Amino acid sequence: MDTHSNILKYKHLGIYTQNENVVYMREDCHVCISEGFEALTRIRISNANTSIVASLNVLNSDILLPNEIGLSDAAAKKLNVSPNDTLYVSHLEPIESLSHVRAKIYNKKLDYKAYNNIITDIVEGDYSNIHLSAFITACAGDRMDIDEISDLTKAMIASGKQLNWNKDIVVDKHCIGGLPGNRTTPLVVAIVAAYGLTMPKTSSRAITSPAGTADTMEVLTNVTLSSEEIKTVVEKEGGCFVWGGTAQLSPADDVLIKIEKALDIDSEGQLIASVLSKKAAAGSTHVVIDIPVGETAKVRSTEMAEKLKNHMETVGTAVGLNVKVVVTDGTQPVGRGIGPTLEAIDILKVLKNEEDAPKDLTERALLLATELLELSGKVEKGKGQETAHKILKSGKAYEKFVAICKAQGQFSKPVLAPYKIEIKAEKSGVLQRIDNRKIAKLAKLSGAPQSKSAGILLNVHLGEQIEENQLLYTIYAESKGELNYALEYENNHNDIITIN
Repeated sequence: MDTHSNILKYKHLGIYTQNENVVYMREDCHVCISEGFEALTRIRISNANTSIVASLNVLNSDILLPNEIGLSDAAAKKLNVSPNDTLYVSHLEPIESLSHVRAKIYNKKLDYKAYNNIITDIVEGDYSNIHLSAFITACAGDRMDIDEISDLTKAMIASGKQLNWNKDIVVDKHCIGGLPGNRTTPLVVAIVAAYGLTMPKTSSRAITSPAGTADTMEVLTNVTLSSEEIKTVVEKEGGCFVWGGTAQLSPADDVLIKIEKALDIDSEGQLIASVLSKKAAAGSTHVVIDIPVGETAKVRSTEMAEKLKNHMETVGTAVGLNVKVVVTDGTQPVGRGIGPTLEAIDILKVLKNEEDAPKDLTERALLLATELLELSGKVEKGKGQETAHKILKSGKAYEKFVAICKAQGQFSKPVLAPYKIEIKAEKSGVLQRIDNRKIAKLAKLSGAPQSKSAGILLNVHLGEQIEENQLLYTIYAESKGELNYALEYENNHNDIITIN
């Protein structure tokens, strides 16, 4: 290739594509013509310092001159370019690891080397969203055995930074998800850190739910910390509540999660690899995993839970983690809030020991804190519950929570969305069923998690006697349009809550 003929001048276009690298060139650009580039071709863009791979969008307008090239904001940031900078355009060399993806599509077993090649190319940005979708889909269902899950986990750990706390015991916990509300993690971190254990909690944003722990904690504090900033906070306070995306811990996971969210896929193998790679990379040694089981939860049967439990513990051992799995009730949401701000309010009520704090959230947080304290070996078996309860009721957990938030940059008060509508019972009877998936979808349609203060405030629980016209839940939204959108779904689904 003659590099001089493949030189173009960068023009800023201000196009947001989330994290996807996109390049824009004119149809009559000499590079497009000479190299035979077509729309959606994957090409390499380079400057004097670095290079990226991007998908080509071809323009037929005067936005660009024939000798100019545009980039999505994400691509421009990665190249660190300024207007009029010179960029070099070339064909993308063959991505060898795609042969492994094709093999997996045909259900072939892959080894560590294959998964490592795939993950390395994903982190390098060589995979398009189509390639990522193919890989995720090929691994879905029961298409990965336990050795493959272990190898994928190891490859994901190796793909990014790994923290070292120089401690024998570093604890963590994770919930498999699928249960609206259930924001136990910040409570467990506060209790365990107040006891004196180290818990560097990195969390994901929502994949298929109305809120992830990072989304909820972002209402209260800054969660976007570098690995160096995480170390500073944890060394000072013993714990943190941060989003794992900026810490470069298992960075492939953050790429895959975005595609999984779009596909609404969260398969077992990649779920295990996602969770445990993040824990190992964060320097954890002892991890409690919460698996809620229920008809409309992510895990729907005790058989599925037992299989997942065994796989979690086996893969944990393979990557050097001491994993304890706790199977919990997943038949209904936990807490009252569903959505970042509403869940943050629940957290604060529990930590402050307020009279109307959700009892179920309190009890589940204490259960998981108990398991983690005892798993660490620092608290005698049978003494964990008493220890956790004392820390929470004494106010020490709240003090630690606030201290961690302030160490991360701020401690903010949650503010509810301005628009709301109350949903009331149309008849009397016993509350028989709450559909976790549908009430979660309702919260998402109201705007959560993108609209932080949107969501659902639940007023009832399973088994309660409900009277006609009794308040069941309130939908919150940041705009009238989102509220109406959610209400339309609610009107068309009368089985979100079942009363007989």
